Amino acid sequence: MKTKYIFSALLFTSIFSFSQVLKSLPSGGNKKATTEEQIGITDVIIKYDRPGVKGREGKIYGTDIVHLGYQDLGFGTSKAAPWRAGANENTTIEFSTNVKIEGKELAAGKYGFFVAYDPTECTLIFSKNSTSWGSYFYDDKEDALRVKVKPVALDKSVERLKFEFLDQTDNSAVIALQWEKLSFPFKVEVDLIKTRLENFRLALRNKDGFTWEASEQAASLCLQNNTNLEEGLEWSNNAVSFEKNFTTLRTNAGLLEKTGKKQKADSTMKAAYAIGSISELHQYGRMLVSQKKSKEALEVFQLNAKKNPKQFTTYAGLTRGYSAIGDYKKALVNAKAALALAPDDLNKKSVQSMIEKLEKGQDVN
Repeated sequence: MKTKYIFSALLFTSIFSFSQVLKSLPSGGNKKATTEEQIGITDVIIKYDRPGVKGREGKIYGTDIVHLGYQDLGFGTSKAAPWRAGANENTTIEFSTNVKIEGKELAAGKYGFFVAYDPTECTLIFSKNSTSWGSYFYDDKEDALRVKVKPVALDKSVERLKFEFLDQTDNSAVIALQWEKLSFPFKVEVDLIKTRLENFRLALRNKDGFTWEASEQAASLCLQNNTNLEEGLEWSNNAVSFEKNFTTLRTNAGLLEKTGKKQKADSTMKAAYAIGSISELHQYGRMLVSQKKSKEALEVFQLNAKKNPKQFTTYAGLTRGYSAIGDYKKALVNAKAALALAPDDLNKKSVQSMIEKLEKGQDVN
C-alpha cells in the first residue's frame, strides 16, 4: 500500500508540474503582443491582446465591441466600465521614469490602460490597477490619470488592434492605438536631462563610478545644458582625478568658468591645450565655430597651427577660423595651402568647395 501511495503522489506531482508549462491560446482567437520602445532613456512597454476586425467593418465602435463611454457590462464589480483597449486581460502600459501624457504628469510605473470611447472626444485612462481581466472590475478611484484626445480617422483599415510609436523626437513620441479605421493618439514626453542625470547618479555609485569616461559624460551633460553646474564640477573633478586628458580638462575648465572660477578655468584650459592632439584641437575649434564663438575658435586654430605647423589639418582649421571672423583673404591663403596637402580626393574636393565659396565672399562654415 505504501508503494501505491508513493506512486500516486509522484503521478500527481508529475501531472501538476507538466500543467504549469502548458500555454493556452488567448481566448477568442486574439493575439498577444508586446510593443516596447525608448523615449530618451525611458523604457515604454505596452502589453495587450489584439482582437481582429474579422469582417465587422463599420460595426466596431459604438457597439458592444467598443461601447460608448462607461457602461454596466453585466459582470464584475464595475457599473460604469470603459473599453478595455484591447481584449482579454488588462492592456497595460509601463514607464520606467516619470513622464507627461498630453502635458499632464504621470509617475513611473505600470498602469492598466482603458478608453472611454466617444466619436468626437475620448477619455484615455491610466489606472493603478493593471492586473484585472478587461474592465469588468474597473474602479475610477484607482485612476492615476485621465486625458482627453480626439479619435483620428485612418485611410486604411487595421485588421488587428496595434500600438504604434509615431512622430518621435529625442524626448517625445506619439503613441497611437490603432484598430479598424480609427486611431487614438496621445503624446508622451520625458524630461530627458533630468532622467539622464538621475541615471548618471545611480550609475556613478556603481562600477561606472570608477572610470573617467562615465564621470566625464555626466559632467559634460551639465556643461552643455548649463544645469546642475556644481554637481557637474564634482563629477568633472572625479574624471580628472582618474585621467588628465584633453577632454576631461576641457570640460573641467568649462565648468570652472561657469561656476565663477575664471582664473582656475584659464589655467586648466592652458593645460588642456598643452596635451591636446592636432585632431582634438581642430575639433574643439570647429565646435567653437558652431557655437558662434568665432574669435575663440580662431585662437584655437592658431594655437594648433603653432604646435603642428604646415599640416593639412591646421591649414584647414585656419581656413575655417579666418572665415568665421570674416577675413576671407587670409582664409583663402590657408585654403590653398591646405589644398596642396590634401591627403585624398574627398578632402581635396572639400577644400576646393571652400575655395570657391571664399572667392565669392562666402563663409565656409
